Amino acid sequence: MADAEASGVLGLLDRLSAGPVICAEGYLFELERSGYVAAGPYVPEAVLDHPDAVIQLHRDFLRAGSDVMLAFTYYAHREKLRLIGKEGALEELNRTAIRLAREVAREGEALVAGNVCNSNIFVDGEAESARRVRAMFDEQVGWAVDEGVDFIVAETISYVSEALLALEAIKEAGLPAVINLAIFRDPLTREGLTPAQACKRLEDAGADVVGLNCARGPATMLPLLGEIREAVSCHVAALPVAYRTSEDEPTFLSLSDSECACIPEERPFPTALDPFTCNRYEIAEFTKDARALGVNYLGVCCGAAPHHIRSMAEALGRQPPASRYSPDMTRHAYLGTVDEIPAANRSFARYL
Repeated sequence: MADAEASGVLGLLDRLSAGPVICAEGYLFELERSGYVAAGPYVPEAVLDHPDAVIQLHRDFLRAGSDVMLAFTYYAHREKLRLIGKEGALEELNRTAIRLAREVAREGEALVAGNVCNSNIFVDGEAESARRVRAMFDEQVGWAVDEGVDFIVAETISYVSEALLALEAIKEAGLPAVINLAIFRDPLTREGLTPAQACKRLEDAGADVVGLNCARGPATMLPLLGEIREAVSCHVAALPVAYRTSEDEPTFLSLSDSECACIPEERPFPTALDPFTCNRYEIAEFTKDARALGVNYLGVCCGAAPHHIRSMAEALGRQPPASRYSPDMTRHAYLGTVDEIPAANRSFARYL
């Protein structure tokens, strides 16, 4: 039985019917910045090697307003573990990740979500490829069900046919399915479908929530969301990366930085994206714009930090625990306006 159901907490679909749900993501990038995950392979070894770091990030996201503790099993699939010679740790990593997420979820009223993702070995139209990928999804979903997750997210998938394999595995397990596609430079899936067409196909196959995550930042994801919302009747998800993308460089993988000549291979992705990071106010504006389109499953993907999630929650009119420490510039030593700030400091502010 799902943990939320057993405790009397509303499940995902009931919550979505009542209002927006926030799901914090970005674990890979945030833990890489902290020195617990290696960029490149991006395998979530921290689950086993540094569980305290994973727990703390879950806790930070919970305090910031996330309604969901997403198990850190992104790229915890057989092919990725084989790549680094740790396939034998596959089941332990998946089960442990869910247990860490649940430990923190119980500190609030958060849901626990399992997570599967792009396999990187799928080849459209190849039966053997589909068989191997489906087997990978089945084992991860099976462990998630055993551990009592409330729903499962399949994400960052650029083939609809691969997403359908994940959806089949989730629905056969009897759990709600959130299916999010990654749309790269051309605004199409790798089969050539528009995001709206792709999401409609997923809805028709039984997905409870469809939408987009990763790849695109707020500015280049938002235009695609309205078309998706018009095409489907189910819930819609939007989880952009926390980076400023543009029409010319619509994904964070395509960004270039003319101001820095020391970036390896002259590509900011993935370890030199700092100058492109969205501030909290940009995330708040995206949240409002996405809600106006009818999107109700919201989050931030790669690059997300707790302050982004807090900003998203506050843009929805919420005051999560972390809002106790939201900015109060009225009390700044120079820029403040309260009477306790010395007049000399306020006068000096123009010279800062």
